[in-house]
Amino acid sequence: MDWKEITQKSKTELDRLLQEKNQQLRDRRFKVAQGQHKDVREIREIKRDIARLLTKRTQDGITASQQETKVTTPTT
Repeated sequence: MDWKEITQKSKTELDRLLQEKNQQLRDRRFKVAQGQHKDVREIREIKRDIARLLTKRTQDGITASQQETKVTTPTT
């Protein structure tokens, strides 16, 4: 998943994707530990996707809070 795809998602879609990626990471870790899954590179990619999703969520939160302060600041 690349950054362009992530920036086009809504907040609810980002939250859903984040839950899915966390579940995938958990499943892959268990499978690697049990010796059922050999591709540990996939874990790295899932972690990077999670980091991208969290970054986007943080940026949206910062943007929303900055807009709120601009709106609520009284002008004199």
